[in-house]
Amino acid sequence: MRLSKLSLAVVAIIGSGICAEAMALDLYVDAKTKQIFAEPGPGRTKLGSFEKVEDTVAKKVEADNQTQKAEIDKIKQDLELKTNELKALDEHIVAQREDKAKNDEKWFNKINVRGYTQLRYNQALSGDRTAGEPELKSVGDGSIGNNQGFSLRRVRLVFSGDINEYISLYLQPDFATTNGDLNFAQLRDAYADLAFDKAHEYRIRAGQSKVPFGWENLQSSQNRLTLDRDDALNSAVPSERDLGLFAYWSPSDVQKLWKDLAKKNLKTSGDYGVLGLGVYNGQGINKAEANDNLYLVAHSTYPFDLGFMGLRGQVIEVGADAMSGRFNRSTSAYTSRFGSGTPTARDNSEDRVGVHAVLFPQPFGLQAEWNWGAGPTLNPSANRIERQNLEGGYVQAMYKIDNVFGTKGSMMPYVKWQTYDGAWKGVANAPRVNVDEVEAGVEYQINKALELTVAYATMNRTQIQTQTTAAGFLQQASGDLIRTQLQFNY
Repeated sequence: MRLSKLSLAVVAIIGSGICAEAMALDLYVDAKTKQIFAEPGPGRTKLGSFEKVEDTVAKKVEADNQTQKAEIDKIKQDLELKTNELKALDEHIVAQREDKAKNDEKWFNKINVRGYTQLRYNQALSGDRTAGEPELKSVGDGSIGNNQGFSLRRVRLVFSGDINEYISLYLQPDFATTNGDLNFAQLRDAYADLAFDKAHEYRIRAGQSKVPFGWENLQSSQNRLTLDRDDALNSAVPSERDLGLFAYWSPSDVQKLWKDLAKKNLKTSGDYGVLGLGVYNGQGINKAEANDNLYLVAHSTYPFDLGFMGLRGQVIEVGADAMSGRFNRSTSAYTSRFGSGTPTARDNSEDRVGVHAVLFPQPFGLQAEWNWGAGPTLNPSANRIERQNLEGGYVQAMYKIDNVFGTKGSMMPYVKWQTYDGAWKGVANAPRVNVDEVEAGVEYQINKALELTVAYATMNRTQIQTQTTAAGFLQQASGDLIRTQLQFNY
């Protein structure tokens, strides 16, 4: 009977496993015999419900597989979505680059705008100030004189940019030109640089631009340390500019050295080539040609790094220039005190040579230029314009002080002596002038946008700004004054 029941129990267990793998099996134990039964009965205690181990593991694996499959499917969907998003973003970026490339080809998208304004105030301390007498005036600053106050010396805007790898444009008007009243617009520069190589080592400058004669003449008034250029070199090209063609050669290593000096906030004269040759009208800025002769000019300069002498970081630039041409200027009637009628022109030819040397202030610096030559000059006693000798130049010392008052600002005190004995051809009939001047001052570069210059000057100059009928014309005037300038860079 026991065997039969045990057999039935085993068969029941097997059958239940075959028929219902997912069903749990209840087992009982007989308290006396310790036999296992698949169904309850007297004296039997339930052990519990049991499942086949293989079935449990299989169910868990299946459940895990289903979960992982669902997660993988979700990841695939996310990846597909992200891939589509990245593809769309890439297409958008490519489209933007294509649009930018098309826009970059338009010249007006390559033009940069910058500029500066100079506000001046001169206060006379002593000297000749009475109008109609030999009143102290200066060709470099029209606000020097009697009954003067604040003035705008320069209000410049510069439009410049590379049209492509070989052509660059430069346009500069000035809004502080005087013509009876104040502050008229005048064209200063309008030229194109036509390069023969991508490094711009060889280029031709065509249009109205600075004539490469001298060093300080080529230096921008925005960067120049002293308030005005010296008369001796500036008299060769009043307003520094003329209309013509100029060829320049600037080796890449020299271009880099000039850029490195500029990064140190040192005042270079700009890139007008190690060598330069040019032809130009010679009649002055914004004036038509008055004869069939062109001026010729040759320019040379080279910066030397003095590291080979043990002066690490020190740079000295030296050079020489020459010019030759014929200057014609419309004349005005003179009074009988110079003879009768308009002065006659016997010889308007002009020839000059000049030299320069500049030790950049690191921290002490020196700068000097000199020129000699002959040019058209008024002879008042003979009432004629004739060729006469000229000579003059300047010497300047300066010292650079960085991190002033614990800021990034810098100061540069300076002293400059200049002299000139020769014609000033920029004034009608090219009168002869004699200049002797000392200026001592300091430039404070507060930051890149703001500069203040204060200077003391003692001057002795020939009066040529008044009319020829004035009592003081061609007489010497002298005086001392305080000069100030506030410059905004933008």
